Amino acid sequence: MNILITGAAGMIGRKLTERLASEGGLNGRPIDRLTLLDVVMPTTATRFTGKTDLVAADLSTPGEAARAIAHRPDTIFHLAGVVSGEAELDFDKGYRVNLDGTRALLEAIRATGDGYRPRLVYTSSIAVFGAPFPESIPDDFHLTPLTSYGAQKAIGEALLADYTRRGFCDGVGIRLPSIVVRPGKPNKAASGFFSGIIREPLAGVEAQLPVSEAVVHTHASPRAAIGFLMRAAGLARDALGPRINLSMPGVCCTVADQIASLRRIAGERVAARIRHEHDPLVARIVDGWPQRIEARRARELGFKAENSFDEIVRIHIDEDRGGTFVD
Repeated sequence: MNILITGAAGMIGRKLTERLASEGGLNGRPIDRLTLLDVVMPTTATRFTGKTDLVAADLSTPGEAARAIAHRPDTIFHLAGVVSGEAELDFDKGYRVNLDGTRALLEAIRATGDGYRPRLVYTSSIAVFGAPFPESIPDDFHLTPLTSYGAQKAIGEALLADYTRRGFCDGVGIRLPSIVVRPGKPNKAASGFFSGIIREPLAGVEAQLPVSEAVVHTHASPRAAIGFLMRAAGLARDALGPRINLSMPGVCCTVADQIASLRRIAGERVAARIRHEHDPLVARIVDGWPQRIEARRARELGFKAENSFDEIVRIHIDEDRGGTFVD
């Protein structure tokens, strides 16, 4: 089996690569080749004995998408993209990477003209939805994004559905909730503070909270996100049907609930490292996102997330901090 991961140098891309390498297969088939692509050079997966191709390229550059699928990957995980805050601040870059790169990949697949039809798993976002919101977002809620990032993801979903309908690829789109706790350094995502207010205090560093503690959002761990991707890759086409873009489940809670989880697990001194510092841009972006996601179809199709935010915090400590934190 041949697998391509775009955005492979990112956090989710790295974790997905390591999970695939450790298991050695996907959907009961052994993996013979991994192609890892990003705008910066990805790293080789440990414990993987098959062929690995490392590619530093921008899919929106003419010819790069065709080169990326030259070995006809059976499954493509399309994770490459510019995050929400950066896409809002840099309009041209957001559309070039998030839209043009996606369209280039789909066109490269279509242009093969030889019956090649890979399973394409596309990472979308709950930013495709826009206010006013009901108490819980149902599976059939309309797409009216309120940010450029959300618009780019919504267009990507529509393209994926049309290219799948025409038989050019076998697509599944998964709308991710906020993935926390993200290890490493902060990124430019507007949702980054959801991870920062847990990650930094556990590392002994102060964290900025740019919004009110009353803000409500839905979260899933990186472990759950990898599970979503792998489940999507193996989902039977007849089980999915024509509505191929799905909202993923997660833990819905307030920022105050997040902090309470941190306090229960790590103590008051760690939780006290969170500093309130309002950021109007972040607050505006987050205010335009849905709070609670019903995700009924995804749950019925076997997609699973955590049951509590305490569980999400413990996963970060165990998997990314070696089981310890700075008291």
